This record gives sequence, C-alpha cells and structure tokens, in this order.
Amino acid sequence: MEKSLELEEPITAQRCSESLSSVEDAIYVIGGKWKLKIIIALQENGNIRFNELQRIVVGISARVLSNELKDLELNGFVKRIVHSEQTPVIVEYISTDYSKTLKTVIMALSEWGRAHKNNIKQDLF
Repeated sequence: MEKSLELEEPITAQRCSESLSSVEDAIYVIGGKWKLKIIIALQENGNIRFNELQRIVVGISARVLSNELKDLELNGFVKRIVHSEQTPVIVEYISTDYSKTLKTVIMALSEWGRAHKNNIKQDLF
C-alpha cells in the first residue's frame, strides 16, 4: 500500500532547487559509509573511548575512524573530551544534543531501508 505524498503548494523550480540544495548539504555532512554508524554508536553507548568505538563500528580502520570523528566534531555532531588530569591521558567521544536532532532522519531511513529490502526480495522471488 503506497502512501501518496500530498503537497501543500505546487513545486516550483525555485522550491525544487532549494530542496535539492538542502538535501545535498545534508548528504554531504552525514553521508558516506561510516558517519551515521558512528553517530548511532555514540548515541546508544554514551561516552566511548576511541578503541571501544572502533570495536563497536565493525570494519572501520583507525585512520578512517579518526578522520570521520574529526569531520563529525567540526559539524557539531560529536564532542571530544580529553581527561588530561589522568595518566595516561584519556580521550572520550560523546554525541551532542545537535546529533540527537538526526533521530527522526535515522528512523525514517531505517523504515525506508526495511521497506526497500522487502520490495527487492518480492521482485526477485
């Protein structure tokens, strides 16, 4: 059963262009193989040290995780906390309140992915 998408106002070329630009911005910031996995892992597990996060996000290399965390920190999704008063120095990562605004997006993507997988299975068999 398909849900029809009801638009409140007709789509104009300008509105279409603005929507596409916004989607491109969002995909640029959270797109890729690892970013959403990292955000979800941090939201589910709270404060996590680097090696623990690497174990949770299966298959990611240390170099890629480091780069992705830097990008996520620059965009306000992750906060890096350094406990320099301890020896050895402990570095933890936590998700920010801003990253929690992605919850509805993540849930919508999850639903769509599940439905898409079922559609593919039905078409193949």
